[in-house]
Amino acid sequence: MILLVLEAAAALALLSGVPVLLSGAGSIHARAFGRVLGLLGSTTGLVASMWSLCSHNHSRQDFAWSLPGASLSLGLDPLSAFFLVPIFLIGGLGTLYQAGYWTPSIHPRNYRRHCFCWGLLQASMALVVIARHGVLFLFAWELMALSAYFLISTEDQLEEVREAGWVYLVATHVGTLSLFGMFALMKTLSGALEWHPLPTGAPEDWRLFAVFLLGLVGFGIKAGIMPLHFWLPGAHANAPSHVSAILSGVMLKMGVYGLVRTLSLFPDPPVAWGAILLVLGAASGFLGIWLAMANQDLKRLLAYSSVENVGILLMGLGLAVIGRALGREDLQVLGMGGCLLHVWNHALFKPLLFFGAGSVLHATHSRQLDVLGGLSRRMPLTAALFLIGALSISALPPLNGFVSELLIYQGLFRASQALDGGGWAGAALSAPILAMIGALAAACFVKVSGVAFLGAPRTPRAEAARESPGSMLAPMGILAACCLAVGVLPVGVAPFLEAATECWIGETLVANGEGTLGAIAPLRDIGLLSGALAIGIASVSLLLLPRMKKVVGRQMTWDCGYSSPGPRMQYSASSFARILAKPLEWVSHPTSAFPRLVGLFPEKGPFKPQESRSFPEGGLQPYLTRLVEHGRLQLNLALFVLILGILLFLGRLDP
Repeated sequence: MILLVLEAAAALALLSGVPVLLSGAGSIHARAFGRVLGLLGSTTGLVASMWSLCSHNHSRQDFAWSLPGASLSLGLDPLSAFFLVPIFLIGGLGTLYQAGYWTPSIHPRNYRRHCFCWGLLQASMALVVIARHGVLFLFAWELMALSAYFLISTEDQLEEVREAGWVYLVATHVGTLSLFGMFALMKTLSGALEWHPLPTGAPEDWRLFAVFLLGLVGFGIKAGIMPLHFWLPGAHANAPSHVSAILSGVMLKMGVYGLVRTLSLFPDPPVAWGAILLVLGAASGFLGIWLAMANQDLKRLLAYSSVENVGILLMGLGLAVIGRALGREDLQVLGMGGCLLHVWNHALFKPLLFFGAGSVLHATHSRQLDVLGGLSRRMPLTAALFLIGALSISALPPLNGFVSELLIYQGLFRASQALDGGGWAGAALSAPILAMIGALAAACFVKVSGVAFLGAPRTPRAEAARESPGSMLAPMGILAACCLAVGVLPVGVAPFLEAATECWIGETLVANGEGTLGAIAPLRDIGLLSGALAIGIASVSLLLLPRMKKVVGRQMTWDCGYSSPGPRMQYSASSFARILAKPLEWVSHPTSAFPRLVGLFPEKGPFKPQESRSFPEGGLQPYLTRLVEHGRLQLNLALFVLILGILLFLGRLDP
């Protein structure tokens, strides 16, 4: 029954864009009806997903499909329901947000296509999560990829947007080819194109590792694991802000879901696989936040921060794989619990930050930090809500990011005691790397909040900024409240985490015993301390606010000899991050365009602020674009025939 309700919710999300597509963007009734359908589908799907988690529901439906070798097999378990929650939550909030952000009067050229693809993306992601047959899964995966491409390329009249869309399209299809190979090998091992447990044994070791490697590449590209992240910064920076929110907060998690689901099929994975995931996660987290620190484009900075958070997710998943390899249920519970809780946490604070960036862009028409400033006086609600998201992503109590990272910390400390040799060193080093990631994240978002919202306006566009409408602020307020609720009441989400973790482990955790998350992690103590801290902060704020309002005049402080200090005397985003970003400039490759000074009295010229890109993005991306746009037809056909031959060979191997 719950599965039927979820299917109906996905269908409503899909149909939400049809009224505008058929009637046109100018029809007020079509827009309102489509919005009602989208909100109804999201609300229904969210309630059904939470109910499925509470009831530990397992259900399945199988229908005949005329496609050879395929089956319309749909299923629901707590792991699927866990990933359905952010799909419907952010899908619904994004539907509400775009009512004030993306209007047909400003965007008449692409509004109809945009609304239809928004619903298609939400429905296809839901289908990815509940698909139980490989062909149906790949069908839904491709629908998700294409709808995301059209959303990224919404403003395709801009060259930068077209390039970002092409790079994403190439990257996502490379990942899809890897998944074709993965499912072909899984069929040779289990005899079916379904999510069945894989056998063990030495003769199949190379195929088991090939499944792991192909899944890591295919799902890793979608998740944005470094160095497979090269498509992500450009796509998230150039898409509309609410699209960036669902791409980062939800679509990246489809790659994580694929990895979690695939690794659940291995009964006894080697410890080395967990170590690989730990190393990739640490590298993604550290380099991702460092590149975010070095960037001055607000949305590109948030995109690199998503690479960082996917790295944290991967560290939790690697810890869970190590626990399965060692037969340690506590490591599995802490690793998978931290990974899954961070899935929810990132799906809350990253859309909040992208919605905040969209609010700033809506008011100032700029993403560059160095042309902002002083926005907290002109946009106080946006500034306050963005600050909550910044504190959450920096893993500071009493907000939600602190809880999930603490679970991973605790698991890493336990793993360092359980392992020996190189494994001990890897687990022991991962904890301080995670601490460095948190410190850099705090510094990065101090830069963002300080430069964008504090100080004096640097440009007339910042001076003229005004607060966003309520349809944009309401989704931000809901997400901020959820961030605080999870941070103060982590015990409330523990049953949902345990239900999804049981699904991954494959056995029921002992109720009120040593195997439950509540018994291993001090969630109750964390909640009490976070609650006390939240009450203390609120009390101090209420005491200081009346005093601050009594200020009746303003006097200039000591000006160090400058009689007329101006906005240019403030720290810029580049200067603030210079000390931290300089040591890794050989990785970030910063570029700036300065005006050309000629003659004794040079004229004013344009200045392009510093922009940083990692090697895969700055070095590999142009070649991919050139290959797609200007590549020879013979070469593309040869590559297609080669890949098809490999897949046919793998498919003919005897199970």
